[in-house]
Formats: sequence, structure tokens, C-alpha cells
Amino acid sequence: MVSVAESPRRERKKRQTRDALVHAALRLFDAKGYEHTAIREITDAVDVSERTFFRYFASKEDVAVSFVRDGSEAFDRELAARPPDEEPLTALRNAFAASLRAITADPGHPGEESVYLLIVKLIETTPSLLAAQLRYMRDRDDELVRVLAAREGVDPVADLRPRVAAVIFGALVATATKQWRSDGCGTVDEMLAAFDACLEQVGPALAGHWTAR
Repeated sequence: MVSVAESPRRERKKRQTRDALVHAALRLFDAKGYEHTAIREITDAVDVSERTFFRYFASKEDVAVSFVRDGSEAFDRELAARPPDEEPLTALRNAFAASLRAITADPGHPGEESVYLLIVKLIETTPSLLAAQLRYMRDRDDELVRVLAAREGVDPVADLRPRVAAVIFGALVATATKQWRSDGCGTVDEMLAAFDACLEQVGPALAGHWTAR
């Protein structure tokens, strides 16, 4: 039986091993390219067995996509905590900002680039990972629609507004990420600024004719 004192220590050790595998994978992906990196190379860099790797990740792809899941779970928590009087797009924006700041915070390595942002760059530049991310985000659309519908007190089947809002939000995140990457993949603040710039154009893009400025 594991004692109360041993349980936190075991969890800490597991987290350290997982983090070591992620950092080793990122270094190898950067040096050799994602497609040319083998799982055995990742495990050799950490001095653990491939069996240990598969305790944490289902595949090499899962190393990267796990961060997408972490980000989505953080976003869900933040969205659920938003004040009920916030309008849907406002709640989505604020939850996105709060979750992005939370998942990129790394008090143990101040000044270093967030692992999460490094993963975002990797996914954006690797077609197979981008496809995996899009599959995951599509599969979780229904959960976001459910949360939005519950916030507004509407039926997510009969009322299309939650699904339309979810689609718009997903497009805003994707467009902002693309803009952030084209600008050089800077800081979290720059990512959020790109998102806000896209959000400001939703009304002008959907209402009325576009005129040259």
C-alpha cells in the first residue's frame, strides 16, 4: 500500500519523467524534424525504456497533441468560471486569454519560451500534427456547443447560435495563430493581441459592404 507521504512523491516523479520526455522530444524535433525522430531516440535521451514512454503517450504524435488537450481542458475550466452576465463571445475571449496565460506560465523557468508555444509552432509547421489537431478540435466541438448553450439557457439542438459561435471562435483562434506565426511567433501577449485584432473584425466582416479605406 502506498503511504500518504509517498503518493505526492510518486506523482512528482511521474510529472518529472513526462516533462523530460516532452523536452527531449522537442529538442529532437527541432534538430532532426518531427518526421525523422524515432521514439527510441526520445527514450534514449531520457534514459528510460520505450515501455515507459507508452505509459505517458500513445504515440509520438500524442506528445504534441497532449498539449492541445491540456489547453482545451484549461479553456473549458476558464469558460465555466466566467461570469454568467458576459456575452458569449466576450466569455470565449476572456476564457481563451486566461487559459493561455495559465498553460504558458512556467515559474520554474522564467524568461524561457513556453513549452506550449513551442508545441504550437511545431504543430503549425508539421502537416501531420496540424491534421491531428484539427481532428481533435472537431471532435470536441459538441462539448463547447453544450457549454455555450447551457450558459445562455438555450437548446443546443434547436438553436444554432451556440454552434455558430463555436465555429466563429475556432476560426478566430486559427486565424490569430496563423497571424502570430507570420509575425515571428512572439509572446503570449502578441498572440492575444492577434486574437483581439481578429475579434474586432467579426462585425465589420459580417455586416454591410466592405469599402476601401
